[in-house]
Amino acid sequence: MSTSHNMENDSLLYRIKQGINDTCYIWAKELRSTVTDEGVLIFCILVPLLYPLLYSWAYNNEVVREVPVAIVDKSHSTASREFIRNVDASPDTRVAYYCNSLEEAQGLTAKQQVNGAIYFPADFNKLLNRGEQATVNVYTDMSLMLTYKAIYQTTQAVSAGMNSKIQITLGGGMTDREDEVVTQPLAFEEVPIFNTTGGYGNAILPGVLMLILQQTLLLGIGLAAGTARENNRYQDLVPISKHYNGIFRIVLGKSLSYFMLYAIMGAYLALVVPHMFNYISLVSAETILGLLLPYILSCIFFGMTLSCLVRYRENVMLLVVFTSVPFLFLTGISWPQSNIPGFWQGIASLIPSTFGIRGFLRISSMGASLSDIRVEYQALWIQVFVYFITACLVYRYQINTTRKRAFNQMQMVKEKAIAAKAKKLQEYEAKSVLQSNTENATN
Repeated sequence: MSTSHNMENDSLLYRIKQGINDTCYIWAKELRSTVTDEGVLIFCILVPLLYPLLYSWAYNNEVVREVPVAIVDKSHSTASREFIRNVDASPDTRVAYYCNSLEEAQGLTAKQQVNGAIYFPADFNKLLNRGEQATVNVYTDMSLMLTYKAIYQTTQAVSAGMNSKIQITLGGGMTDREDEVVTQPLAFEEVPIFNTTGGYGNAILPGVLMLILQQTLLLGIGLAAGTARENNRYQDLVPISKHYNGIFRIVLGKSLSYFMLYAIMGAYLALVVPHMFNYISLVSAETILGLLLPYILSCIFFGMTLSCLVRYRENVMLLVVFTSVPFLFLTGISWPQSNIPGFWQGIASLIPSTFGIRGFLRISSMGASLSDIRVEYQALWIQVFVYFITACLVYRYQINTTRKRAFNQMQMVKEKAIAAKAKKLQEYEAKSVLQSNTENATN
């Protein structure tokens, strides 16, 4: 009877059934901890839901308007006043102060009362009347990219307009067509193909949304790993339990719970948030699902691999906060990818967000298909495979460490029990000898 029972327990079908049961147990436990653990609840659910709304709202205006500038006019001429009027009439800038010196304008910039200054030298009008080249100096606060762009492009446009008028005057054309050829010998029309608004939000938001998906997932997995170690008597990542007696059931159970949660979060970030704020979104259901599947899986296994480094819950918060901005820069979304050194491009190829952001940006802003992002798509699946193997190796090491520690603890307890039993036996034998000697002395 017992032999048949053991054979049944050792059969392949029983092992598969037990593995599925253990996987479901780990999956349910991870989902329950996501709701009951306040830290995991905040970073896995509340932050992905609310933070993209805050970020999108902040950049919903796309471009800045009415940027204040200071004027330092040493020329006091008709030409300089015309230039100033055109700058003030632009929707992007407004003349806020007239200063007597550059030092005064610099002080206003330091106080954040203006974002730049325009300087007209004393010989500005004299050089124009002589037919020589005159200069207008533009000083901007480079710490703010949008305000710098507004001031620089406005002064450039005003300068080009005044240059055209000077060319017409000097050209001596008899007809409007001759004047048009003189001022614009090569006619062109600027048509933005993808980012039609030319705004900052459409340029940067797709990358930020995918980075939020990765970083919050890393935070959630890291916090769960830190909690598991803190609740474990020996600070091991894997608890001593019959349900955690296998690598694949642990990795699959944990990853399944995270994937179910972040499949919803990924659809929310990729589809809902851009439409809520009217950002450009050319995604199709087939393409975005095809990209999110390997991206979320690679992030999950990447986080599970890094979870071996987490000893306390606070460690993962420092790690994720420190790496968020570098991860965004390494994608090439804010700095040309061709100008990134080869070493850092190699580091970037190890991070799922690098290929996830590049792929999503092409899908969202350019309407690309999966065949158009074949490089990013294949790279994500390679990362899924590699990080799945590394996650299995991490948990194999953790299981072996837990078993070894449990075995050493049992051996220690057994040795203490044997030592206590031997000590008790010695005390009993000594007591018996003493009693025998006492009886002999009495006789």
